Amino acid sequence: MTVKTLLLAGGTLLVSASAASASGFQVNLGGQKNIGMGGVGVGLSLDQAAMFYNPGALAMVRENGVQFGVNAALARISFRGDNGDPQRSLQNGIVTPFNFYAGFGPKDAKYKFGVAVYTPYGNKVKYADGWEGRYALTEINLESVYVQPTFSYAITPQLSVGAGLTILAYGSVNLQKDLPLPTGPGHIELDGKTKTQFGFNAGVFFKPSEKMSVGISYRSQIDAKVESGKITYTGLPTGASANIINRSFTATNFAATLPLPAVASIGVGIMPTDKLTIGLDASLTFWSQYRTLDFNFSGNNGNATATALPGENTDGRVGGTSATSNFSTSKRYYQDAVAFRLGGQYKVSDKLTVRAGAAYDLTAVRDGYITPETPDANRLGLSTGLSYQITDHLGVDGSFLFEALLKRTQTQQDLLNVGTTDRVAGTYRTNAYVPGIGLHYKF
Repeated sequence: MTVKTLLLAGGTLLVSASAASASGFQVNLGGQKNIGMGGVGVGLSLDQAAMFYNPGALAMVRENGVQFGVNAALARISFRGDNGDPQRSLQNGIVTPFNFYAGFGPKDAKYKFGVAVYTPYGNKVKYADGWEGRYALTEINLESVYVQPTFSYAITPQLSVGAGLTILAYGSVNLQKDLPLPTGPGHIELDGKTKTQFGFNAGVFFKPSEKMSVGISYRSQIDAKVESGKITYTGLPTGASANIINRSFTATNFAATLPLPAVASIGVGIMPTDKLTIGLDASLTFWSQYRTLDFNFSGNNGNATATALPGENTDGRVGGTSATSNFSTSKRYYQDAVAFRLGGQYKVSDKLTVRAGAAYDLTAVRDGYITPETPDANRLGLSTGLSYQITDHLGVDGSFLFEALLKRTQTQQDLLNVGTTDRVAGTYRTNAYVPGIGLHYKF
């Protein structure tokens, strides 16, 4: 088992999401009201979270406002090996993605400015000690923060457009795995920070009547880059055989680039009465751009053939040689994926609004390409939520999302068929539970 195996898995985690999200490693936890409605929002102008779902709708949000929300995402992942081994479960951790939105503009003006800060990618997974995939992954911890300044303009009372500059302002990833060394177990840790990168999020919003609205949005691809990640080893051998083994682990830094794919969405809003709002969204994520994951290393990436040649001491001081590799690639070959979302809200009174929704996301990961950090599958999501207006200006929003990923199995033969034996054969089951709470202030 090599450093390469960990790093190839780790690159995916530069943008891996908690299991409660969308296909692949995409997250759809943009706003508490939207989460309670199954994640819809492209064809609606509910509040300042429109900056995430459809910047074109921001100009149609009547009040200026500030809002903050946080979720506590808990994923329960279980794994059973291809050889009928006992079922393993991860050691559960909680991920806390958050969002902040501020939208403002002169009263009765045709335009609105805004700024959004949100965490579209984040994950924390720790598998049980001794699980079958420990030589591919034992633990990951991912954090990321996006900042998006936004402008939206109402061309007519029915039509508005908007765009935001998406900035990957902060990103970090920590991954760990075990090493099956002949002298005993070893361990390797990968730690890196992403470079600040830029993209855009744009949309159009059209409301032909008080009963209906339509929106389209497009979020561009961003390339996430780690230019100087750190590699740390523990448990490497000492003594006579140390040099032969350790010469395979000389890389201390790595660089990698991963495309975060573009997303195109369309949404429809229907308002049968003043109290009832229904939303329907469909989105297409262009995952097919993610074909391979490539790494460059500062030294030997674990693939050296460290063997003692005739006349060479076992500590490697005399004669002998070893082949080194400073580059590696791993197949991904993701496929474009479609997601459907349906939700609604009902205004029970001037103070209380209740919500419910459902979503179905098709997986981007083909058979034979599943990895321990992203055991993706087609998924069904059910959500509920409410808002309570404490005062005329201050209100509280709550949401709860449950996601069930369909059982996903890949055999060793599946891995051999597509040449992906750097990952683990077996069956994954995942359920995710995501409560959330937020505050909003209108002015």
